[in-house]
Amino acid sequence: MSEIEKIFALNGSLSEVVPEFRARPGQVEMAKQIDKAIRSQKPIVAEAGTGTGKTFAYLVPALLSGGKVIVSTGTKNLQDQLFDRDIPTVRKALKAPVSVALLKGRANYVCHHHLANTQADGRLSSRDDVRYLQLIARFSQRTQSGDRADCADVPENASVWSLVTSNRENCLGSQCEDYEQCFVMKARKQALAADVVVVNHHLFFADVALRDEGISELLPSCNTVIFDEAHQLPDTASLFFGETVSTALLIDLARDARMEAIASARDFAPLPEAAIALDKAARDLRLSRREEVGRIRYQQLIEDETFMSALKDTSVKLSELFVLLESQAERSEGLEHCRGRAQELAQKISRWTEAKDLSFVRWSELFGSSLQLHATPLSIADIFRKQITETSRSWVFTSATLSVNGNFKHYCDELGLEGVQTESWPSPFDYERNSLLYVPENLPNPNDREHTATVVNEALPIIKASGGRAFLLFTSLRAMREAAQLLREAFEVQGLIYPVLLQGEGSRTELLDRFRELGNAVLVASQSFWEGVDVRGEALSVVVIDRLPFSPPDDPVLAARIEKMNEQGRNAFMDYQVPQAVISLKQGAGRLIRDENDRGVLMICDPRLVEKRYGKRIWRSLPPMKRTRLQSEAIQFFSVNSDQKLPP
Repeated sequence: MSEIEKIFALNGSLSEVVPEFRARPGQVEMAKQIDKAIRSQKPIVAEAGTGTGKTFAYLVPALLSGGKVIVSTGTKNLQDQLFDRDIPTVRKALKAPVSVALLKGRANYVCHHHLANTQADGRLSSRDDVRYLQLIARFSQRTQSGDRADCADVPENASVWSLVTSNRENCLGSQCEDYEQCFVMKARKQALAADVVVVNHHLFFADVALRDEGISELLPSCNTVIFDEAHQLPDTASLFFGETVSTALLIDLARDARMEAIASARDFAPLPEAAIALDKAARDLRLSRREEVGRIRYQQLIEDETFMSALKDTSVKLSELFVLLESQAERSEGLEHCRGRAQELAQKISRWTEAKDLSFVRWSELFGSSLQLHATPLSIADIFRKQITETSRSWVFTSATLSVNGNFKHYCDELGLEGVQTESWPSPFDYERNSLLYVPENLPNPNDREHTATVVNEALPIIKASGGRAFLLFTSLRAMREAAQLLREAFEVQGLIYPVLLQGEGSRTELLDRFRELGNAVLVASQSFWEGVDVRGEALSVVVIDRLPFSPPDDPVLAARIEKMNEQGRNAFMDYQVPQAVISLKQGAGRLIRDENDRGVLMICDPRLVEKRYGKRIWRSLPPMKRTRLQSEAIQFFSVNSDQKLPP
């Protein structure tokens, strides 16, 4: 018996520290393969179905390896779980004397410099922010970490946080007078000294792409990089290997320039005036597009005279501010840093406008109060492959959703992973007994105006049969809001008392806590609830998905990639769009069964799943559930005992 097998055995070291530990063959085999990959310094792509226990499967060989390990996760929540719970558990089981550090992006730590500037400026938008600022100031005096997550008295979404934290653009670095007591620097030093460092994908790629996010000294010295939730890597890497400029960055620059002028150039009135002018121009640029949210193609934007005029005015105001900053930069490090930021932003806007590099697609994204200009690479394969092949270290990519019907070609092609080892371990859960895939009959086309109303009508009998306890997941915010309204009206008419929780009416954590506590609620949400959500037990027994999650064909990045693939003679729909939809759908479907005793119905309201030839490729990628198109069988599922077989 190998060392790995002994650790995962029923009477092994993990069983001594994990309550109700169970030996899982898939977990043991995954750990052995990752151990082999780490020892041979070769990359491995490892897919592990829900319940396999992939976290321990990669942590055990990683901690046994003796080298420096970086674990990169998809979210800060998973970072905290690894640092606070999983790694300490494995370290205790192995009696491994490894040191561990948690490293987050700059914006997660209080910045002494920006805190002092904000206190001196005194211009805050609300009484709450005034009170929060005082609480943060007190927190900064007593905390060791400076991590805003530890400041429980101030809400995570409080607007004042952006004024008292730094980012890559406005951090003064080693020139800051508070450098020695900087919380970010302390976190970096701890990470440099640690054997295991937990980061997230955004921080990892910020380092790879920019070499300026604080782990540039960590990466060269590490022996193993492990990506958990690795299905998110292509999108995250595309963001960081591209280039973005936003009205928010311009407004931040204007604010910081004005505050630095007050602190170090009070006698030079034109500087704060120019900062105020840039702030107005940036806000007018956002207002030049009337859409609430959405993505817009480059061609649409440059043909919009109102938008282009606003962009030109913003560029002029930015240039004027730059000239004034340049004349005053020697008066303080803060003014010099603002000068550099103004120059960089001006260059980015110029490159975006000229669009000379055809390997990038230009586009814009609108949010409620900001506008972003993006330049995104058509492919990141070559860039990422270079990261893998240029260094001698182990790379582990793991997630529950990486393959399409067992085939990893799409995922590996996106990241430029050639000839790598790929492995897949199915979930140990009994999906055939405990779950049902239900596709209702007589569904309209997903683009039909009545589709959302039909989804709600078809879901109502199933929700009643399950006693609430349902997620309704939609691929658009418009459909989500319409469904919530229809559902509330139907519940009132039919006298049903199931609470309806709607995404946006509270934070994700608050909504999930309420959902679990209520026990009979219906949560209506969009794709932000499709992954990273874990509701175990009877509180969740139905997951309804309104349509197959194909990205909108008019999405600027997708459209450009489709055009490129078709020019190369490839079938972009089958080679790219279908695999993307499969991986996304697997994430959504994965919310249903989270424990071996969970039972439930997955209801997909898209006739293409059964009517189109590619539909078979999609549902075959899902866990091996029983399938039906009959509403009566879906309702009956909730009336039979868990050990009874459904009728064929």
